[in-house]
Amino acid sequence: MVLTDRQSEIIEKSIEIIGTKGIQGLTIKNLSKEIGISEPAIYRHFESKTHILITILDNFKEMASFMGATMKDNDSPAMDKVEFMFSQIIGIFSQTPSFISVIFSEEIFRNELVLKEKIIEIMDQNEKTIEQIISTGQAKGELRTDIDAKTLALIIMGTLRFRIKQWDLKDYKGNMTSEGADLINNLKKILSK
Repeated sequence: MVLTDRQSEIIEKSIEIIGTKGIQGLTIKNLSKEIGISEPAIYRHFESKTHILITILDNFKEMASFMGATMKDNDSPAMDKVEFMFSQIIGIFSQTPSFISVIFSEEIFRNELVLKEKIIEIMDQNEKTIEQIISTGQAKGELRTDIDAKTLALIIMGTLRFRIKQWDLKDYKGNMTSEGADLINNLKKILSK
């Protein structure tokens, strides 16, 4: 999705507000104050707060799609691919921790069907990418085959999700990059033959 300069500014400020005030703090009123334009001016670019959140989620989904396509075309060993994906996801969240509040806000989005569906699309897409990587790794004899690819994908995604959410709840204390590297090294031991 191509955004205008003003739309990009609105998205960036929205992410900043979410980072400092939480997702509940993202209101059109707060956003207009932060940017220094009127509320109607924001509505000329986005029809609602929900539309702003959809745009943020769509951007995240595009990044995930690009990563998935990159992995599909890559002939590296399965665990190298998983490690690359982990490092990219951790890098994104480390650089923009407020993304965590958006991506992991499914409880808040439960009553907002369109946002809930976007979150599910992102989760399903990432799960399919990991599952495909594992399935290929199993077929090549790189990964254990006594547990099916779907279950191993859930273990990987659940482990990553738990680690990122824990880091978020601890107010970003600790080095997520090195903790992520430790995590992937331990996953290698669990998944490799």
